[in-house]
Amino acid sequence: MNATQTATLLPGRTRSKKPTMNGVLWALQGLWGLFFAGSGFGKVLLADDALYAAAPQAVAWYAAVPQALIVFIGVVEVLGGIGLILPAMTRVQPRLTPLAAAGLALTMVLAAGFHLLRGEFGLIPANLVLGGVAAFVAAGRWNLRPVAASALTTRGVVKSVVVLVGMVLLVFAPTWYSMTHTQF
Repeated sequence: MNATQTATLLPGRTRSKKPTMNGVLWALQGLWGLFFAGSGFGKVLLADDALYAAAPQAVAWYAAVPQALIVFIGVVEVLGGIGLILPAMTRVQPRLTPLAAAGLALTMVLAAGFHLLRGEFGLIPANLVLGGVAAFVAAGRWNLRPVAASALTTRGVVKSVVVLVGMVLLVFAPTWYSMTHTQF
């Protein structure tokens, strides 16, 4: 598409290929939201005693943490992942998005401290990257590019349902299947 075609489609505007701060934040919210929701859901599944008993064979640190704490961390991550996306997308209570991001950043700082105490130095960089990006989203949505609140609309409800169904099909179902049909 050349400049003339762009001007015809959008009078008075030209389309920039440069990423905007809002676009970067949305991309990170989507990726981090799906990641944390999926990672958290895997931990929630450990409420099943048989899965919890087998889990330390796949993830060594699970053996050092009580089952209830792992499930709690999982619930926090699932809710945080959803919170990165839905409040801002629906514009209903969008201030929850930076709070969810800040909560996930804190979770990753605590995880890094846990791994440091256990001498699991190889896991700390991932915690720092995940937490750092979550902190960036928190700052970005709180100060740089906040999302304005508005009333819930039918379109917002439909978008929310589509996102939640997408999470179930793309994240939760594969996680559930791989954990319940794979021998550790």
